[in-house]
Amino acid sequence: MEELIKSILLFREERDWGQFHTPENLAKSIVIEAAELLENFQWGPACDQEKVAEELADVIIYCILLSDCLKLDFYKIIENKLKENCKKYPIEKSKGNSKKYTEFE
Repeated sequence: MEELIKSILLFREERDWGQFHTPENLAKSIVIEAAELLENFQWGPACDQEKVAEELADVIIYCILLSDCLKLDFYKIIENKLKENCKKYPIEKSKGNSKKYTEFE
């Protein structure tokens, strides 16, 4: 995964695109690409898996670029969020349940 992230950053660097990659622009790009991902499911659950993979990759790449731009450790923020979610969604309350943690009794 480290090599993949380095490749993404190198791709940006080689094209001098960092100048355009402000947190605001990257956040907008994430939302735009997420909408393009969602578009694949617009008329039902069937989808072209190749197109979904392309759009999902775009979302992930922009997320990695945003974390780099903000000097956030990509791995650490995911690890921290997972720990937080484990507390919010204990197995005994959330297993097989789609409720938000604020709805647990």
